[in-house]
This record gives sequence, C-alpha cells and structure tokens, in this order.
Amino acid sequence: MDKNDFKTDTRYTITWQRPGGRAVPARIYVHRAYDTFMIARIAGADGKLRKITYPEVLKRIAEEAVDPAEMRPLPAALLDEKTWKNRDELEHYSSSPRRGK
Repeated sequence: MDKNDFKTDTRYTITWQRPGGRAVPARIYVHRAYDTFMIARIAGADGKLRKITYPEVLKRIAEEAVDPAEMRPLPAALLDEKTWKNRDELEHYSSSPRRGK
C-alpha cells in the first residue's frame, strides 16, 4: 500500500497489523495522507487519532466516500506532518452544537 491508495475524508475498511503484531479488521476515517503514513481515526475505538504507516495496512477491503455534512474537520496544526514526527497517537475531542453534543 502507498499514499495513492488512500484519500482524505474517506472511510475505509482495512485489515490492520497493530503495533503488537496482531492483524485485526478496522474501519478508519482518513484525515490526512502523507508519503509514509496517514493520520486516521478508528471507528468504534477510543477516539484517538493514530499514525498508521502503509506497511501496517495488510488489505484494503472497502472504500466509502463521506458526505460533506458528515466530514470531521480538525485544526490544521493537529494534522501537520511535523506534529506526528515523534508520536503514534493523539487523543483529541471537541464538542459541536451542530452534532448535538
């Protein structure tokens, strides 16, 4: 897999090899794709943003375009490549009146 296999603001169902070596199915929302990794949020998990390298994606099963009303915008500084240089995950949450939170 490489950067060309993933688009921003798109949901994917993948087989992901977790850092511990275990392969698990995952449904991800890709916020940003860089040359060597992507920043994604795993649906149904703890809500953390994660850096997923392309070799960790063993198989891409499904792709789903996201409706513009359902896109999850984040501050640009959180998605900047230099922010992710020395980290693998980031806990971020926000509330929005539009989403009823």
